[in-house]
Amino acid sequence: MIFQRAFGFGAALLAVAILFPTPVSAQRRSTPNDTLKSVEVADDHKATFRIYAPKASDVSVTGDFGERGKMAKDEQGVWSRTVGPLTPDFYSYAFIVDDVRTLDPKNAMIKPGLNSNESMFLVPGSEADFEMTGDVPHGEIRTVWYRSGTLEMARRMHVYTPPGYEGNTERYPVFYLLHGGGDEDSGWSTIGRAGFILDNLIAAKRAVPMLMVMPNGSLPRPANYPQSPPGTEPTPEVRAAREALQSRFTDELLKEVIPTIEKTFRVKTTAADRALAGLSMGGGQTLRVLTAHPDQFGYIGIWSAGLGRGSSADWEKRNETFLAAADQVNRTVRRLEICVGDQDSLVAGSKALAQVLEKRGIKHDVHISGGGHTWINWRHYLNAFAPKLFQ
Repeated sequence: MIFQRAFGFGAALLAVAILFPTPVSAQRRSTPNDTLKSVEVADDHKATFRIYAPKASDVSVTGDFGERGKMAKDEQGVWSRTVGPLTPDFYSYAFIVDDVRTLDPKNAMIKPGLNSNESMFLVPGSEADFEMTGDVPHGEIRTVWYRSGTLEMARRMHVYTPPGYEGNTERYPVFYLLHGGGDEDSGWSTIGRAGFILDNLIAAKRAVPMLMVMPNGSLPRPANYPQSPPGTEPTPEVRAAREALQSRFTDELLKEVIPTIEKTFRVKTTAADRALAGLSMGGGQTLRVLTAHPDQFGYIGIWSAGLGRGSSADWEKRNETFLAAADQVNRTVRRLEICVGDQDSLVAGSKALAQVLEKRGIKHDVHISGGGHTWINWRHYLNAFAPKLFQ
């Protein structure tokens, strides 16, 4: 009876809808946003960004392709801007709508971050082949959670296992790869394209099969963590706080991350079978690990990082034990590379680090590329560094 009444009521509603259809004015009206395409890459490698924001008064786009630029509004409320031509590669960007930074709502490709996210797009071309999803055997990127005693909390890392890992009993060397400030452990496997870069290198027999571990280098900071005003020299208090945070990361890596990997995966455990590299903040962390524990890694990559704003003499004094053991460092570290872009704001610090190592007799290579402080450079650094590991 209840069913019949409900069914009868529904039938009555249907009859009303048929006899008295909803006026067109009450239906959802289409907008330019329904068919909007953004971002659109043309054959000439120019990229056009679009966003529908009819009530906005000022809209711009910013990304690692260049400086922030204002967008123009048409009569339908669509804002647009064309940039380029761009070198084939992956790029990240965001819109600023009336001073509010936002993702592109018409693009589902996202670069996650610690404090904010960005949209991504690809300019296709042969220059980007090294990082593309090629028709080759692919490894797996796993999400690994572990309990950190150092930080007293659950932590996450991403781990790449090479093609064929599950089908054998071999043990593999391990490459620990660190992200920069503002990012977290998913950075290298999204905008960094690290898994695809390794897939392509291994398939071409340019790199040996290896595990690649991408931990979270962003640590929780105390509520009273001191900060220096932008563009100023760090105070002794700020410098001490940074040193303490880097020491905590060193403990996190050596006491938590590496033991978890060596218990969970089939890996080799000698220094000769471990590599460590990082970009920006991760490059600083890599340098800190190297100076504190020069016997733990056979391969070191320091990218877009260096001695910072402090004097070289001060850094030498604080790291005299490491520098005085140049012969031992040279025996353990088979390759030490410093890479930075010539437009990078940290290029002076990278050069200063190289000068100190040269003076103290620690073997290293320096590569000054074009470009700035961007993932565009760091993907290329990874592509050049991985083939030199464990050979």
